[in-house]
Amino acid sequence: MSDDVVLLAGQAVPYMAAATAAYGGAVLAKVRDDAADATVGLGRRLLQRVFGTRGERQELPEPVQNLILYPGDDDALAALRLAVRRVLGADPALAADVQALLSGAAVTVTAFGERSIAAQTISGVAATGDSAAIR
Repeated sequence: MSDDVVLLAGQAVPYMAAATAAYGGAVLAKVRDDAADATVGLGRRLLQRVFGTRGERQELPEPVQNLILYPGDDDALAALRLAVRRVLGADPALAADVQALLSGAAVTVTAFGERSIAAQTISGVAATGDSAAIR
């Protein structure tokens, strides 16, 4: 399995985990939820692209089921990541589609409130307010 596929699966699975937490067993259903936030929506699209869509009564793939049953479990997350790696490794066109979906994921940073700071990454000191002393 190529390193690119391993990296791609590692990038996709956190989105997928967020979607399973939000949607549960309906995560692969064909219904569209316009209210979903960007992370959950992307995760759901990634899951549906990798594992296909399902009717609400159809059985989910085992790694997805396990993550729903055991949210936050490192082993369930690792099993999903391995399953995604295997699927993407076997289908280069699908891997390219997933890469395109991930590349389109925009980062949104919002500051709210008086003297708030908006930044994707702060690598030094950030201080707001009157008379801030930085030593």
